Amino acid sequence: MREFVRTFEDNGGVRTNSGIPNHTVYLAATQISGYAWEKDGHIWYETLRDPRLQPNSRFGGFARLTIANTQWLFGRSGAEEQTVRDAWN
Repeated sequence: MREFVRTFEDNGGVRTNSGIPNHTVYLAATQISGYAWEKDGHIWYETLRDPRLQPNSRFGGFARLTIANTQWLFGRSGAEEQTVRDAWN
């Protein structure tokens, strides 16, 4: 988040700042065993489909939803949840 850009250009920096969650996906995918689409991709896909994700959601809200969806998919306090938390941190 230290490189988050506040701007009126680029529709509020949507493309510029998309690297933050993209990097989080990358970090989680490289730590979760198996093919990325089997677990990590499933987490992110379900989060993007989650009705709690709103157009005005912020990074913190999105991060919390990814963790909630990880818990829903793979159980609480598992390796997947810790990996997603670590990736966001």
